[in-house]
Parts: sequence; C-alpha cells; structure tokens
Amino acid sequence: MANTREPILHPVPILALRPTQMTVGMREVKEKRKRWRERKSDKKRAELLGQHMIPVVFGPDERYYVVDHHHLARALHDEGVKDVLVTIIGDLTMVDRDAFWGVMDNKRWVYPYDAKGERRHFKDLPKTVADLKDDPFRSLAGELRRAGGFAKDTTPFSEFLWADFLRRKISRKTADDHFSVAMERALEFAKGNDAVYLPGWCGPHADG
Repeated sequence: MANTREPILHPVPILALRPTQMTVGMREVKEKRKRWRERKSDKKRAELLGQHMIPVVFGPDERYYVVDHHHLARALHDEGVKDVLVTIIGDLTMVDRDAFWGVMDNKRWVYPYDAKGERRHFKDLPKTVADLKDDPFRSLAGELRRAGGFAKDTTPFSEFLWADFLRRKISRKTADDHFSVAMERALEFAKGNDAVYLPGWCGPHADG
C-alpha cells in the first residue's frame, strides 16, 4: 500500500472532496477567509494554494477523502474557489467499499463525532465541505492552542480531543455568545491536572 505523499498536479474540485469529520470551528474558517482576501493578487493566492495542498486518501470509489485542512477547504469554498491541489497520503482503492470506513477508522483517518461530541455512523459524515457543521468548541480549542494553552501535536484530531474536554467544562452558550470569557476559562482548565492526558498538554509540572 502506497502511503507516500504524492502531489496531484491537476486541480481537484473542492466540492468533490469528501470530509472525514463532521464539524469545523467556523471562527477559524472566517479567519482563513480573511487571510485569503488579504492576498489580493492571483500570484499570492496561487502561492498559498501551492503551499497548502489538501492531504487526502484515495478511496475505493476513486474519490478523494480529506484527512486534514478541512477548515482551509471550507474557507476556500466559501470564498468561491472552485479547485485545489491535493496530496495523496494513502491509496485505499483496493479496499472493499464495505470495509473502507473500518480501515480509515483503524488508521485514525476519520473522526465521526458531531457538534455535541457524540459518535455517529459513518454514513452521517458530510458529503461535501459545504455541509460541515459548526462546533464552537473546535474554534475554542484552536484559539487555545494559538494562545499557548497547549502545544501543537502530531496526534490525529488532537484539537477535537481538546474541544471535547472543553465541552465538558464550559457551556455551549458561553462558547457561542461570550467567546473571550470562554477563552479565559479554557486557559485555566488547560493548566489543570485533569487535562494532563491530552495531546500537547503543557501545564505546570509538580516538582518530583
């Protein structure tokens, strides 16, 4: 099985990309849209697309399944971009269609959890990036990482793990309507010992 990163040099329609998660943080999507609009020239926009190729798994139905950069793909779609460059990180075209999602799950290339943090059936995954739902706790987790609340980590879907942790600590209403208050609380919770199991935790260590 080829797992090398192979760039596809011809563009792929954004709406042909199949998500492997159910939600994004729309605050992050808006921030990426803003950065895209700040790049006024076609050259600068082409550079961004070239530097941020979308990592995908090539599936048994010859579809491209996005395994990262969902926020960027959604932002580009919302900005009217039609096509993106992709990088194939896994070829599963030989896998039986009925076994495909089990293999994806085993490789931690799919995260079928909804905006309440509840696991759903694979058939409930969105069919396009336009159908991704907002999870304010995913936005909170992303902002928390940027503020130094935890370190960037290679653990798959690490920011979703933090989102679910924060979901149990902070109300949805606070996350939706009082984001700065939610951020203050998130920074406090991130330093606590009950967050020690989370990827990238960088709270204070007790002296041995």
